[in-house]
Amino acid sequence: MSHNAWRNARAMYENDACAQSCGIDIIEMDDGVAVLTMTVTPQMLNGHKSCHGGQLFTLADTAFAYACNSQGLAAVASGCTIDFVRPAFAHDRLTATAQVRHQGKQTGVYDIEIVNQQQKTIALFRGKSHRIGGTITGEA
Repeated sequence: MSHNAWRNARAMYENDACAQSCGIDIIEMDDGVAVLTMTVTPQMLNGHKSCHGGQLFTLADTAFAYACNSQGLAAVASGCTIDFVRPAFAHDRLTATAQVRHQGKQTGVYDIEIVNQQQKTIALFRGKSHRIGGTITGEA
């Protein structure tokens, strides 16, 4: 467990109005790794009464953001894809696990899996990151 990864995550979360408003919680942090959870609320459902794909994307993208910024070097997404495997429903507890696959000097590739409380895969997400210069905490 990296204390720096947790410190960087806390610094990001303080200003992350989106994650806070979606009820996304950080469960685990390490270098290149982030585990976040979110409970599907009735407001997150689409017309089919399943979790809206945009909400799943938000959870995965947030886990991606925390993983690719875990080393303290500011990074943003340069591209990403998502595959929806099965639906999630109201009150499901979703867990997104992000793991680095490759981190170069400026670009990285991260895989994120979202599972429900039965450990069934809901979505698979791949994100590409680009480091933009600077640090998360503002320290040199």
